[in-house]
Amino acid sequence: MNIDLKSAATFMATRARLLDRRRFEVLFRDGDPAAALAALEGYRNPDGGYGHGLEPDCRSATSQPGGALHAFEVFADIGPVSSPRAAELCDWLASISLPDGGIPFALPMPDPFGSAPFWANADPSVSSLQITAIVALVARRVAAHDPAVAAHPWLANATRYCLDEIEKLDGAPHALVLAFAMKLVDALGDARLTGKLGRFVPDDGVVAVGGGIEGEAMRPLDFAPDPDGPARKLFRPEVIEADLLRVAGGQHEDGGWRVDYTSYSPAAALEWNGLFTVNTLSLLRANGLA
Repeated sequence: MNIDLKSAATFMATRARLLDRRRFEVLFRDGDPAAALAALEGYRNPDGGYGHGLEPDCRSATSQPGGALHAFEVFADIGPVSSPRAAELCDWLASISLPDGGIPFALPMPDPFGSAPFWANADPSVSSLQITAIVALVARRVAAHDPAVAAHPWLANATRYCLDEIEKLDGAPHALVLAFAMKLVDALGDARLTGKLGRFVPDDGVVAVGGGIEGEAMRPLDFAPDPDGPARKLFRPEVIEADLLRVAGGQHEDGGWRVDYTSYSPAAALEWNGLFTVNTLSLLRANGLA
């Protein structure tokens, strides 16, 4: 399983947006965290949230939960360096949180052009386990080196909402909800809730994504990315090994990786390539392969 980082660097230079090039430099080329933060700043709004297509399939200029997810990815990448912008983002998330502690999948957008229907048509009055879990998960990665995020009440409230919702599940949720919830409890080291969710994952770890394109699925590493987390114990070693081979083998001749889901605008189709390549390389490195 050989990963060609030189080829990946060429791909990033020729196919990725500036923000993801800066992330790649920080993670794999000892790049300057300040450069990544400067690139992220262009997506920030005065309210402390992030929009402007930071989430490639949500093109709205307005601050959105999807933008918060990808902003936290940058704040996680630059650790142990921290930025006051991360705690300010927690403030914004607290301001949009609903009484139960969750956040809506998306907020109303007056400019939905090019945004996926599931973003543009989301109900802002209902908390979403899917988006709350994944945003809280990445925020916890930031909290590992940023005391202001670790102590922020938004993160505690959002995590508690997710745990309460997971406790209530009595049937298999949508594949994305299942994967994001699993990754959160795995990161928390909660073996009991990991086992509860694991009942909905088959032995081969492949769960089809309802409403996705043909063959779109969540796979073992989508549920158990951390080699030391309790979720890894749900899978036989050969299942994880096969999935690592699949992911590593997905590197194209141009050095990059491609998403296996629909993009909703020409810009998104390009932007996903770089974002997904950086995140894939990060996953492989966490598993000793990059």
